Amino acid sequence: MVEIELRQEEFELFRSYIYERVGIALSAQKTTLVKGRLNKRLNQLGLSNFKDYYNYLIADESGEELSFFVSAISTNVTSFFRESAQWKWLESYLPGLIASKREKKIRIWSAGCSSGEEPYTILMFLQHHLSDFEQWDIKILATDISHKVLSKAIKGEYDAKTVQSLSPDMIRKAFDKVQSERGESYQITYHLREKVMFRLYNLVTDPFFFKNRFDMIFCRNVMIYFDDPTRQELIGRFTTLLPKGAPLFLGSSESLTSHRDTLKLIGSSIYQRL
Repeated sequence: MVEIELRQEEFELFRSYIYERVGIALSAQKTTLVKGRLNKRLNQLGLSNFKDYYNYLIADESGEELSFFVSAISTNVTSFFRESAQWKWLESYLPGLIASKREKKIRIWSAGCSSGEEPYTILMFLQHHLSDFEQWDIKILATDISHKVLSKAIKGEYDAKTVQSLSPDMIRKAFDKVQSERGESYQITYHLREKVMFRLYNLVTDPFFFKNRFDMIFCRNVMIYFDDPTRQELIGRFTTLLPKGAPLFLGSSESLTSHRDTLKLIGSSIYQRL
């Protein structure tokens, strides 16, 4: 593979473009990261410099190359039942939520869902804690900006290592064993997959037009890539979609310094709508 140098003026072009399109704030120290993660892509496309790749990126009207670019410079690290303290808190919160419902209907948004472990964890959690789970109308909106991770999420297929932290009973109820090119793997049952609506969605530029509010919103380890103004605007938008008392879950490394008149910290990176 040919090693292609990234000049400072080229980096600045990417830096401005990615901030404008998806809100990611690349610091000046990320030059080496961008160069390292995109060199292979330039070689694949037969391009000899990053300026040509920049032109290729902005000319792609499908949005697929932008999706690839974002996936390349960000880290899609996720797992089932990540942030254990938040699930423990949710155990105590769920009975009150259920008691408040006039209809057996739950709506949840998993924003930045990556390869699907988060929305499927939510379903496994509800399946485990609701004795009448099958009688509930449960829908989870799961969104991400990456075509690649959404394709994996929609399929809902994971290797044995990925599911090894789950109990045998949970695996039995939530997965079907399937054969893949890499051997035996585990696929989320259709019965659970049909409760998730996966959508390509840009949290910064796409409109926040939703028919109903959500009972809770998960947006974990997404805003670490945003600067403070972008982060605060996004939190304000989330807040409008939550009824009083509903929780917003952030990543353990994320915290809010504003919106104290609308959100209250009540747990491990858990904020409640006032």
